[in-house]
Amino acid sequence: MASCQIGPSAPRAAVTRLLLPGLVLCLAGIGRADAQGIGCVMQPTAAPQRQVLRCHDGLTIEAETGAEFGLVDQNRDARPDAVDLRSRAVLVDAPATTGRRSFQVRTPQAIAAVRGTQWAVDVAGGRTSVFVVAGRVAVRRTSGGPGSVTLSPGEGVDVEAGTAPLVVRRWPAARAAALLARFGR
Repeated sequence: MASCQIGPSAPRAAVTRLLLPGLVLCLAGIGRADAQGIGCVMQPTAAPQRQVLRCHDGLTIEAETGAEFGLVDQNRDARPDAVDLRSRAVLVDAPATTGRRSFQVRTPQAIAAVRGTQWAVDVAGGRTSVFVVAGRVAVRRTSGGPGSVTLSPGEGVDVEAGTAPLVVRRWPAARAAALLARFGR
């Protein structure tokens, strides 16, 4: 799977990628008009440096510097259905929409799915951490395993390889603030 990264060392044409049927595109390489045609407009931001993708139906995805990820359009409707996140973090704001299934963030360790919420997902050191800012998020292991959990605002879960049950915890203010600061919040 090809990947694109954002950050000072990444080439501009490799800012982020969209996986569409049989086609890998980097948003910066296809231009603003083409990005709109596939459902998102990219806006680079500073302080902290990150990429903000604003998509149809109000979906917003923020990727921090160095994030390796791709957007997936499984049903070919020119709207992303998921983010495949391999490293670093994304912050997702997925408002509830009628007739659309939940949006997912998929990592090597976990799948977080939701509709109508804001949450952050961080991949580092063989672990995926999911934290909910608003709404509710269902989290399960990518490999299946025992059960899934549902997170509410202020709660998080750390998912590592294995079969141990997932444990929902209220995150300490310092941990939540450190993750959200990576997105300028």
